[in-house]
Amino acid sequence: MSFSITSRQDDIQQLKTKELDLLIVGGGITGAGVALQASVAGMQTGLIDMQDFGGGTSSRSTRLVHGGIRYLKTFDVEVVSDTVKERAVVQHIAPHMTQPDPMLLPIYDEPGTTFSMFSVKVAMDLYDRLAGVDKNPSLQKYSNYVLTKAQVLEREPQLNPDKLVGAGIYLDYQNNDSRLVVENIKRAHAAGGLMVSRIKAIGALHDKFGDINGMHVQDVLTGEKFDIHAKLVINTSGPWSDEVRHLDQAADPDSHMRPTKGVHLVVDQSRLKVPNPTYFGSGTNDGRMIFTIPREGKTYFGTTDTDFEGDYENPQVDQKDVDYLLAIINKKYPTAHLTIDDVEASWAGIRPLVRNDAPADADNDAVTGASAAASLQPSAVSRGSSLVTAADGMITLAGGKLTDYRLMANGALKQIRQTLRDEYLEDFKAVDSAEIKVSGGDFDADNVEAAMDDFTKQGVAKGLTEDEAREIATLYGSNAPAIFAQADQVTAAPGLSLAETLSLHYSMTEEMALTPVDYLLRRTYNVLFHNETIDQVKVGVIDEMARVYGWDTTTKARYTAEIDHEIESSRLIDLKLQAPVSAK
Repeated sequence: MSFSITSRQDDIQQLKTKELDLLIVGGGITGAGVALQASVAGMQTGLIDMQDFGGGTSSRSTRLVHGGIRYLKTFDVEVVSDTVKERAVVQHIAPHMTQPDPMLLPIYDEPGTTFSMFSVKVAMDLYDRLAGVDKNPSLQKYSNYVLTKAQVLEREPQLNPDKLVGAGIYLDYQNNDSRLVVENIKRAHAAGGLMVSRIKAIGALHDKFGDINGMHVQDVLTGEKFDIHAKLVINTSGPWSDEVRHLDQAADPDSHMRPTKGVHLVVDQSRLKVPNPTYFGSGTNDGRMIFTIPREGKTYFGTTDTDFEGDYENPQVDQKDVDYLLAIINKKYPTAHLTIDDVEASWAGIRPLVRNDAPADADNDAVTGASAAASLQPSAVSRGSSLVTAADGMITLAGGKLTDYRLMANGALKQIRQTLRDEYLEDFKAVDSAEIKVSGGDFDADNVEAAMDDFTKQGVAKGLTEDEAREIATLYGSNAPAIFAQADQVTAAPGLSLAETLSLHYSMTEEMALTPVDYLLRRTYNVLFHNETIDQVKVGVIDEMARVYGWDTTTKARYTAEIDHEIESSRLIDLKLQAPVSAK
């Protein structure tokens, strides 16, 4: 079954005519997780998002399945316990994109430091115990340990030795955030769900008793407005949770969210080389932690953590963000001497934090793992989630971390199944979501390297280079053989290699990539980690998408302007033009 612009039309027609069991508003990782479980359980499920799938927060994270070790300092043991256990589950269901990658946590003797050598060992031991590292044979090799100052500098010589005491090494996981979203969405669609991007909710529908029974929506691509009816509606729109709630006149008018902005900057590894993902306190006594992560020949670092009241659809990296991060990185890596001109790419995202002073509805579940008051600094606010049901039945699932998206979906589905049983006499059995592989994950998660090697060999046999074949295997997992099989029927598009053409065609026919930005930013990471080739590749991608989709000159120009803006924004062109000469 294809998942494309053609299936989109079919799904929209069904959304217009069927009464769904469940309508999900928001196609980030939270909505995608709910959609997968509901669809596999046999519910007639619909999901809509006003943007591309994962177009908001879920494509703008630190790209880690991260347990949040720093939350142990604020005693959010429940959040950490859930997330560290979930890392292994996510690796099992999405093995092609979630890989163990031990984290280095250097310890400095400076004001406001998050951990001392003593406390970091205690935290790491608890972290491992919560994750069951000592009980899992495949994880025991990743048990935490400490390094002396000399050992740290031997491993990472660019680190500042001043006031460095030592370091801890503990288990963490890298991840492809936006691809995790789309792989969940694809599997949900394959299970019978109606998954449609670029459909915006613009109003709530109610039955004669005043209970919510659907949403009035608009197709962003065509402008058409129509109704979608459903027995239950769940709001999983992340930072937009309050806005979607307030489409419902019966909703509590107050704000339940406290969105904050996080920023990451990308430089070439020739300018900043880190052998391991590294995580340290900012050294500014503001309670923030900073990551430096090696990836695809680049190093990216972040994040900031500031309250945000701007445009959620288009959060921007501003000069204060850049100044803050460069000052910290240049202090921690004093030989790097990074300037804004070294930044090849960047991204900003909005964290959908839940306010702890939000009023509780009658059917409100407790906010899980949230212990920080709303008056605290943004970096101190917990990443706990909340599941709230309004008086008229609208459910809102908000907050949380990418890592625990499946657990959040579990809690929501438990309530949804109970409501459908009690109110509609529909009985849907619980599914073991820890065993539902996402699309691309259908291979042995305990032997990832062997599977990747096998997929790569299949691509090489079709004429791709080993690097090209391995990149496709890593992006698409067990779907890679089907992509390679198309090499017999597909020729390289003008401006693209055969591998790039195969990848693009697959994303258009099986991943509903509708625009160049969808493909170059979220289905792949060309915009972020391929600065050297993006200007060339984008031309081939635009031309081939225009040919396949039949765009007229105006449409092609619009999408060209859109990707050009995304690339320029990522490269911080406006800020670089404004920067004083001394800063360049």
